[in-house]
Amino acid sequence: MLADVGQIIVVDDDPTLRQMVIRYLEEHSVPTRAASNRAELHRHLEGTQPSLIILDLRLGQDDGLDLLREIRAQSDVPVIITTGHRPDEIDRIVGLELGADDYIIKPFSLRELLARVRAVLRRQEMGRAARARDPERGGYRFNGWKLERRGRRLIDANDVPVALSKGEYALLLAFLEAPQRPLTREHLLQATRIHEDIFDRSIDVQVLRLRRKLETDPSAPRVIRTERGIGYVFAVPVEPF
Repeated sequence: MLADVGQIIVVDDDPTLRQMVIRYLEEHSVPTRAASNRAELHRHLEGTQPSLIILDLRLGQDDGLDLLREIRAQSDVPVIITTGHRPDEIDRIVGLELGADDYIIKPFSLRELLARVRAVLRRQEMGRAARARDPERGGYRFNGWKLERRGRRLIDANDVPVALSKGEYALLLAFLEAPQRPLTREHLLQATRIHEDIFDRSIDVQVLRLRRKLETDPSAPRVIRTERGIGYVFAVPVEPF
């Protein structure tokens, strides 16, 4: 059971579905508010920050993906997107790339939705706990490089520090914690969000920036390699210290 769920916002222009979801969540001790469009959501966001947003990508006059971009430009609140069947597959992928934490396909089971809500909130809680207890000691060595967690310093083979943005540091740390394993873009999004507030939600852009710093030839990467259809793999051995 989660300690303090906080309020969830359900954004859907179908009043019947919206009320059904709200009633079910509240019956299971999840305080919930409703929004049917962009304006109503923004009014809610002007007040207390919600714990999570359930966002329908088909909102009539409003584009759910545009709304997701707006949320991500100002907040790191977890978002679960809801979509229809296969015609919306591309939207689901784009939504995940923009920073959605999970998705569920309509028509969905209310029990499954509740399970996904609890799972996302649990990951957020674990991330906060990890940040609170982790002194960020030690680091990693790889391919002649060294990442020192205390101070968040990346040092090259010539012992020269290389500057990293927050997003680049969080992404590199996610790779170093799971070397030589294919990682999906969704995994990398979640991993980077646990460590930092990153406002550029495109993992591909972050990988490109990181390659420019780590790779001898970024156009033919050997450190961070693309796994077609999956995501990326940090392809060199890593030694923690």
